[in-house]
Amino acid sequence: MNRFVRIIQYNRWWSAALCLLLLPCGAMAAFAQEQPGSSAPSLPSPYQIPSAQQGGSGFQGSIVQEKPSSAVLPLSLDDAIQRGLKYNLGLVLSNQNTQSANGSRLQELQALLPTVNASLKESVQQVNLAAQGLRIPGFPTIIGPFGYTDLRASLNWSLVNVASLQNYLAAKHNFQSAKLSAQDARDMVTLTVGNAYLLVIADKARIDSAQAQVSTSKVSLDQAIQNHQAGTAPLLDELRARVDYQTQQQNLITAQNQYEKDKIALARIIGLPLDQKFELSDTAPYAALDNVDPETAVKQALENRNDLKAMQEQLRAAEKARSAATAERYPTVSFSGDYGDIGPTLGHSHGTGNASGTLSVPVLEEGKIRGDIHQAQAQLESKRAQLSDLEGQISADVRDSILDIKAAQKQVEVARNNVELAKEALSEAQQRYAAGISDNLAVSQAQQSMAQADDQYVSSLYQHNIAKLSLARALGVAEKSYKSYVGGK
Repeated sequence: MNRFVRIIQYNRWWSAALCLLLLPCGAMAAFAQEQPGSSAPSLPSPYQIPSAQQGGSGFQGSIVQEKPSSAVLPLSLDDAIQRGLKYNLGLVLSNQNTQSANGSRLQELQALLPTVNASLKESVQQVNLAAQGLRIPGFPTIIGPFGYTDLRASLNWSLVNVASLQNYLAAKHNFQSAKLSAQDARDMVTLTVGNAYLLVIADKARIDSAQAQVSTSKVSLDQAIQNHQAGTAPLLDELRARVDYQTQQQNLITAQNQYEKDKIALARIIGLPLDQKFELSDTAPYAALDNVDPETAVKQALENRNDLKAMQEQLRAAEKARSAATAERYPTVSFSGDYGDIGPTLGHSHGTGNASGTLSVPVLEEGKIRGDIHQAQAQLESKRAQLSDLEGQISADVRDSILDIKAAQKQVEVARNNVELAKEALSEAQQRYAAGISDNLAVSQAQQSMAQADDQYVSSLYQHNIAKLSLARALGVAEKSYKSYVGGK
């Protein structure tokens, strides 16, 4: 009999040890399968903006001009976007590109305007005639010193130059394109900042959910320990509850880490010093966006998108550049002249001047001219193709955003119902375990389902809000109307 009891105890402790080794792996694997975001947040990073609406890498950075303060800064969505519109590197670079394009326009304009220069020349000379090979009997070898004063203004003007005129018009269209691109960059900043802000909100909700799961797991663990000590539950229940509790602690640590990293990313986008502490003061509530007609929305986007208008200006610039290349064959007419006073001194001077007109006709430059024409034509065809592609991309952006909104809206409703069902299932499992009707396996599974339901709800809310913000960007109204799509407190 004693031997039989020892065998049972041996098998019991061997089983417990085996469970202790295998259960964490099995539980973690099952948990990862049931809730993909448990070990690492499943939300996109701030730079994984839906569809093809992403900006360049410059929109991920900023310039920092403020000093950090010791106070915790309350940061609303409005504040974040306004800071982004002021300090975001993508917008700063876009504005610099506009200045550069304006400089090119002024340079091309100068080629059409008269160039006037003024000069004052004071000259003193002494000439050695012998050094020049001149030896004249009775004539001095050294002449001088002597000098003169020359005050003069000169003018150069290309009166007829069709190529220069076309190049100026091309530069003018490029300047207009740069200004429109800078306006479009403001929409990109709004989208990028809004996405980063929404992501931090989702991270905070994920932390709250993880903390609630830790508290629930702790209650289950304490109950399992008490039951085991009382002899009403096996050690396996305690081990299972302990694994669940530690798993939830890991999830909380991961969520907190991701929250801090995404706050750093937000600060980088809007130009906040990285050692400045701040807290978000806005939330992103769920608000359905219905009755969006794709055809009407696409039409609105084609009318509003500044990047499309910028590409149209680039196409016009390419057309003018093509005309300028062709115009290299045309003759040019230019005028140059000068007038001034020259004499030993200004008081003993006399006015002199010079004027000339030039007609220049290219004769043997056909190779260069044809090469310039071919290059300009290739640029023109490239811009036409890019414009056609951009029109299609805008239509795709709008339609994709509308589909994302509809899908996310359904996901939010389903996830909300799942959360309520998971709460009810967890409560039922806890009551059954407390009554001794079943072991805590059902409690463990219900806790995992609850964590998964919370994760899916947070993710679906984020996806719904970012889809609405992406639609505002696709329509070209992100900066002006983001509040209508995302809202705030």
